[in-house]
Amino acid sequence: MDEHRGRLGGVEPICRVLSEHGCSIAPSTYYAFNNHAVSARSLRDMELRELIGKAYEDNFRVYGARKIWRELNRLGHAVARCTVERLMRDLGITGAVRGKRVVTTVPDPSAARAPDLVDRDFVASAPNRCWVADFTHVATFAGVVYVAFVVDTFSRRIVGWSAATTKETRLVLDALEMALWQRDRDGRPPLPGELIHHSDAGSQGGFN
Repeated sequence: MDEHRGRLGGVEPICRVLSEHGCSIAPSTYYAFNNHAVSARSLRDMELRELIGKAYEDNFRVYGARKIWRELNRLGHAVARCTVERLMRDLGITGAVRGKRVVTTVPDPSAARAPDLVDRDFVASAPNRCWVADFTHVATFAGVVYVAFVVDTFSRRIVGWSAATTKETRLVLDALEMALWQRDRDGRPPLPGELIHHSDAGSQGGFN
């Protein structure tokens, strides 16, 4: 007991002297370490938020957590995927969500189907012998745009095209009319009986 008091008696003068000289008592080592760890994580999060934001903007704001995580690791920034997900939530950003599949070809079972005059042989001996028509879609930020085109299989040149926000018959007819107009303008109009116009069995342009 006396020994314990002696130890305390030795500590008290030291604390008093430190206090008189304006020195505060040193904080607990445990709390100092804990505060340092939290600060290090905050700094790391700040750095990663900047990298995540840059990767998101550089990829047109469509990358999700998985792709951004792979992008950062590819660039040499080792980070866990769960960390990227957490920080993306903090930033309020998300990747683009893939929409439902867009169907372009809609067969009409009640419509009479034209005979297949090509029989998968698309090799033409001269211009204006075989035109192949089709249309596809392009996803944009404003919505889906449908593009129809007509290709001369002899030169593989697109001789007519059109674009619209709806996949109606007018879409493919405009492409065909453009092809006819363009060849007529070039002084090489298709001759009757020589040209085969081939398309799929879609209700928008199912003719051969």
